[in-house]
Amino acid sequence: MSQVPQSVQQSDDEPLYTPSSERAEQSRMMEFLRLVNDREKLNLSTYEQLHGWSVGDVPAFWGAFWEYADIVASKNYDQVVDDPAKMPGASWFRGARLNFAENLLRFRDNRSALIFRGEDQVASDMTYAELYVEVERLTRSLRALGVRPGDRVVGLMPNMPETIVAMLATTAIGGVWSSCSPDFGVQGVLDRFGQIAPRVIITTDGYYFKGKLIDCMDRVAEIAEGLPSVEKVLLVPYADTAPDVSRIPRAVRYADFLEPISPDAEIVFEQLPFDHPVYVMYSSGTTGLPKCMVQGPGVLLNHLKELMLHTDLRQDDRIFYFTTCGWMMWNWLASALGVGATLVLYDGNPFYPGPDALWNMARELRINVFGTSARYITALQEAGFRLTEALPDLRTILSTGSPLPRDGFRYVYDAIQRDVQLSSIAGGTDLNGCFTLGNPLLPVFAGEIQCRGLGMKVEIFDDEGQPVTEEQGELVCTAAFPSMPLYFWDDPDGRKYRDAYFDVYPGIWRHGDFARLSERGGLVLLGRSDATLNPGGVRIGTADIYRVVDRTPEVEDSVVIGQSWENDVRVILFVKMKADRVLDESLKNRIVQTIRTEVSPRHVPARIIAVPDIPYTRNMKKVELAVKRVVEGQTIPNREALANPEALTHFANLAELKK
Repeated sequence: MSQVPQSVQQSDDEPLYTPSSERAEQSRMMEFLRLVNDREKLNLSTYEQLHGWSVGDVPAFWGAFWEYADIVASKNYDQVVDDPAKMPGASWFRGARLNFAENLLRFRDNRSALIFRGEDQVASDMTYAELYVEVERLTRSLRALGVRPGDRVVGLMPNMPETIVAMLATTAIGGVWSSCSPDFGVQGVLDRFGQIAPRVIITTDGYYFKGKLIDCMDRVAEIAEGLPSVEKVLLVPYADTAPDVSRIPRAVRYADFLEPISPDAEIVFEQLPFDHPVYVMYSSGTTGLPKCMVQGPGVLLNHLKELMLHTDLRQDDRIFYFTTCGWMMWNWLASALGVGATLVLYDGNPFYPGPDALWNMARELRINVFGTSARYITALQEAGFRLTEALPDLRTILSTGSPLPRDGFRYVYDAIQRDVQLSSIAGGTDLNGCFTLGNPLLPVFAGEIQCRGLGMKVEIFDDEGQPVTEEQGELVCTAAFPSMPLYFWDDPDGRKYRDAYFDVYPGIWRHGDFARLSERGGLVLLGRSDATLNPGGVRIGTADIYRVVDRTPEVEDSVVIGQSWENDVRVILFVKMKADRVLDESLKNRIVQTIRTEVSPRHVPARIIAVPDIPYTRNMKKVELAVKRVVEGQTIPNREALANPEALTHFANLAELKK
């Protein structure tokens, strides 16, 4: 029986949660381990042994998982990978012919595929059979328009069923899909879609947020004007049942564009090589034009590994992730169709009309896997929210977007639910997946990600480029993996690609995160290394500072940077105070003393400054590097990438930072 917790007092050395032996034995991870033992004539018994084998024999692992996931392919591969030590440039599953969408549409029964809930109480349910029909209709429409393999189709859409349908139809015919959420400004959309010259854009007339209708028509018209490559704008009515499409160049209502239903019609899935592009994803773009990362079917293989094995997702499960279509977690969630699970899609503000909104939905829809951001969890904690009624179907809570602090872990077990696996997961848009993940075989410790992902040869490097344990260092991956970008858009010589990941350690992927690998195999993320603090020439991460500040009751939020100062770097802490709270000398001294005692004297900020707001990307990540640039008088070329770009103005020309 699910339990609403009363109090959690464990130390960091005691697990907050340990899976029952029954759950571990019946997990898909254990099922896969047994398959590997049988297939490879091994005698593995622990996850540590399984992971060691998966990175020690990379081709054997991915070949075994291809079999386990039952990848649909019209022609099998001749070779798993030519050289896993070749980064970038390793060639995966040579000879295979397959289709991305066909693997997500293998089910055609009357079970729910998509359940949609909008903030405005709009609700819908689409079965797998209905989803197949809708995708088939759109494939015929796109082909009639002349869309061919390699052509780009883009979505500026809420997180609703039509977005999933459009992605599946695009990839079914070999097109390349890319998406942004409709809260992006005009320039932010043009900076992304304008680079890849799409032929079709699917969009909407409006959406709801915090109880307000946000009209998109003027922005859509301006975006269409700014994308001369677009031949057709498909408008999905959401806010208005019959929007006036004449306001938008080359626009047609979505329903009018669709071919009529053809009974028993079959989708003609383009059979393509494993290096055919599927997605274009974008870097955050907070320091320049967003980089366009082109990704192939390796994303599907990696997603299925993460969903089936690390999340223990099954065909009868219901999985939810609070995400927009501009975040990689939308792509990740969509891949759960390949497992046969039910996707719960939500569009709107997660706190509307109150902090219990998503939890009420989880109870109503009997959600088994609930995914969200670390920032959402800390916002619940700041609001003092406690779940008063258990969620009997909830098995796993996923958190990503930024490191979940130790107190965030404890909060979940104290205020949400005790008998749940809390999986903090981390990776990036770059690989459209995770390096570090949850694990149904392992316990959960506060502040620690449970394990490194199967097939991901993740290590922590010190300043000399040597692997270390129990020490802070750079998170790297020392062997190739299938979901690496195929290439960057408009990067003919591959220089942008190499500079993004391989500029420090040639042939080794440097991800840009500080981390520490624990003796038990878990990972603690310590902040972005591209926003490194170097006081006195010693590199330190920001996570330990945030851990202290997040526990300070007067502070609502914070951001830490390293300011260049007198031929050195000094630590600067900016805090957003809670309503009716003031940053006085007493509070500053308390914060300083706590950081000095609990972390180290090197982490103590030279200045603590109150600001009205903290800037975030649209994926709810703090933009430390952008704040640093503003503080040091540099320009920020792409403020459209931020959810609240006006917040950056508070960091410019501060008198406290000139002395």
